[in-house]
Amino acid sequence: MTEQPDAAPSPVDGGARPARRGELDSVRVLVVVGLVFFHAALVFDASDDFYVRNAETTGVSIVVSALGVVWAMPILFLIAGFGARHSLRRRGPAGFAVERLLRLGVPLVFGTLTIVPVPQWLRLRADPGYHESYLAFLPRFFEVRFDPAEFPFVLQGAHFETGHLWFMLLLLVYALMLAAVARPFPAARARGIADRLAAAADHRGALLLPALPVALLSALAGLEEEYAGWSRWAYLLFFCYGFVLAGDDRFRRAIRRDAPVAAALGVALPMAGLPMFLLAGGDPFTDLSPMATVARAMYGVAGWCLLVGILGLLDRRAAARVAGARVAGAPSRGGARRRVYAYLAAAVLPLYILHQPIVVAVAYGVVRLDAPIAVKYPLIVAVSLLLTVAAYDLLVRRTRVTRFLFGMRDGR
Repeated sequence: MTEQPDAAPSPVDGGARPARRGELDSVRVLVVVGLVFFHAALVFDASDDFYVRNAETTGVSIVVSALGVVWAMPILFLIAGFGARHSLRRRGPAGFAVERLLRLGVPLVFGTLTIVPVPQWLRLRADPGYHESYLAFLPRFFEVRFDPAEFPFVLQGAHFETGHLWFMLLLLVYALMLAAVARPFPAARARGIADRLAAAADHRGALLLPALPVALLSALAGLEEEYAGWSRWAYLLFFCYGFVLAGDDRFRRAIRRDAPVAAALGVALPMAGLPMFLLAGGDPFTDLSPMATVARAMYGVAGWCLLVGILGLLDRRAAARVAGARVAGAPSRGGARRRVYAYLAAAVLPLYILHQPIVVAVAYGVVRLDAPIAVKYPLIVAVSLLLTVAAYDLLVRRTRVTRFLFGMRDGR
């Protein structure tokens, strides 16, 4: 979640203050809507253990999906780091922690209690021999044990899971870690570090160097398939990178400058690394064989390069559009489009919470149809998008209580 910069500095603030980044909100909307397409594709994936599986599967979906997972969830954590910087500056560490607990903790608990069990129950219902009702299944879903080794996913169980809300749990934990570190950190030291990093970014290509820790972590610690193909600690890196980059406009200029090279690398590396990943044998997500390790390192570099490329190119386009409008003296256009965008931007978190159980429920019915994948896939996507937006509009945004439960700010 991005926030407007505020006048009060935080203990870790420093450097020139950036303006609001409208393209970040656009990316968040694109990724969350794209998740409907992604999860619908998993229904037909020959290699994925999704909640609902179509009788006819294909190996094409894993290749197409890989092109999205390289950047989609990492960019959400990066953008969250941007928003954390502005929220921390505005509220201070204690206020920031409280705000994150309300905006993320409340919908995380509410969603886990009411929404997350549905896909697990439908997974069991796919077995013709399973006849247990949803209400009978619920107590078994919440049979959990405490496992600190899986931090922050410390609650484990035969059926229990955080489901797609793993993103919110990680983001909440990272935010609370940031608040804890920010309070005692000396302000002068923070400003000095931030200024040195921003000055280093003036060198061409310097913004590509953060790819190296991501590559090293991906290569040695491995990837976690259940968390969209990245290590949970790689997401912490992306979150921290966003927090740092939000602190000074010199980083923004460097991202715009290095965007073409970064985008080219981000496209080329997955094309070279994906065959190695698929041919590595064993479990390429965790095995330390040379081919798997190199493929994961390339994946890590590609992920960061794509983030720099996407944000930089979008920022370039936005700047060119604004400059062109000023030169031409053209009036602002696209009122209807802006209204749709504003509607979706406010709805991002509720749409994220709602989308996966709806996709699974729709797919549960559609896979029973006698139709080819080319018919079933767009049907699942279209119906799921319609129902997700309808559920948000009719069940979430219209009352103060439901907006609170889904992490929305006051107001529609």
